[in-house]
Formats: sequence, C-alpha cells, structure tokens
Amino acid sequence: MSRLLIEEHPVMIIPSLAVKLGVNEAVVLQQMHYWLVKSTHIKGKRKWVYNTYKDWQEQLPFWSERSLRRTINSLEKKGLVLSAMFNKSRMDQTKWYTLDYEKLAALDGQGQNEQFSARDGTVNGPIRAPEQVSLTKPIPETTSENTTERIHIPFSEVIEYLNKQTGSSYRLNTKRTRELIRARWNEGFTLEDMKKVIDLKAAEWLHDPYWRKYLRPETLFGTKFESYLNQKPVKKVWREEEFNLDD
Repeated sequence: MSRLLIEEHPVMIIPSLAVKLGVNEAVVLQQMHYWLVKSTHIKGKRKWVYNTYKDWQEQLPFWSERSLRRTINSLEKKGLVLSAMFNKSRMDQTKWYTLDYEKLAALDGQGQNEQFSARDGTVNGPIRAPEQVSLTKPIPETTSENTTERIHIPFSEVIEYLNKQTGSSYRLNTKRTRELIRARWNEGFTLEDMKKVIDLKAAEWLHDPYWRKYLRPETLFGTKFESYLNQKPVKKVWREEEFNLDD
C-alpha cells in the first residue's frame, strides 16, 4: 500500500466550518482547540496555549510559515482567535492564543444553549473542557514526539539551567528525564518553579561531596519536588578553611 494513504494521523475538519471560514482557518482552529483542551495555562480566566509561527508550521508542515501567519491573522481579525503577550521578558515575542468559544458557538448557530456556556474555556466557575464545542475530534500530534513536547514543555530550558547551575552535562533527549519534567509540568508547576528547586538544592548540596551526586533530574524532579520547592533557603555555614587568615 502507498505510504501516502493513511499511514499517519489524518487531519480532520468539519466541512461546514471549512465552508464558512475556509479550509486553512478550519484546520488552524481545530489544532488550537486540541492544545487548549490539554493546556494547564490559565490567564485572565481563560486557558491559553503558546506557540511561535514556526512551531505551528512544524505541526502543519504542508503550509508555509507565511501562510500560517496569514491564516492566524485572519482568525484574529474575525475575533475567533484571541492573542496576547504574557512573557516576562520583552525579548520573548512568543504569542499566546485562545479561542472565543462564544463566537464559535454563534457561528455554529448554538447560541447559548445547554451544550455551550460562557464557562467553556474559562474559569468563571469549575473548568469545563473546551472539547464540548463541536469543532471535530482533536487532531492527534502530526509531528515527532520531540516537536510536540517542545511546544508545551520547556525541557531545554530546564536541563540547560540545571547544567549551568551544577556544572553537569545532562542530555536533553534522555527519556526518563523528559518523563519527570513532563510529570511535574502536567501537575501545574512552571519553569520558574523548576529553576527555584535547582537553585535551592544546588545551594544546599553542590559543595557537599556526598550530597552533590543527588543534583540530578531523577532526584530534583521526582516525587519530592513539591517539598523541595517549599523548603526555606539553607543558610551557608562558613568553615574556617574558607577564610584566608593570612590577609
């Protein structure tokens, strides 16, 4: 059988949505919806997902980055896609996205019926997953495991920071390391939380011949991660040999 015939995850859309908005717009909406269902990032009482145009293009490689930029801009103008900048650094221009599910419901003729409420995709009350909005089935990941994970979980930033702070050389692609970081990320911990744990334990263990061997991913990001995060900074105990008494 030809490799071009359903040998990988298909991209599915609802024809009526494609008729109303265009094929490109329908596909991009579905892909954003897929990630919003999985997202744990809540800002302004909405779920958000962040990606660069390059990241979107890697997920949908049959379009150019320019085409995706044009499609997303079209959806933003229609008010169906909302975007914002939540990054602490002004140098970080990664855009955050969410969908206006109320406008999507109106487009679909649902209005404010019982299948849809303003709480979908927001947290005015208990969070209800956006999958209730009838776009279509979520599109499975269409890229490699590494690309999919990199979009949502800052593996490289965590490992690079760990190596920098501890003088280690842990590899980014180690499966067990990625599983640990992913598990903590899925529990709602952030990049800043992981950096804080690295800093706290490095200050405590780095210069101790016995304990410094535990400055490793399986210890730092394991089941005791939250207790490490909430511990108080350890005060340095100065030793006589650390002073130059000849000065």
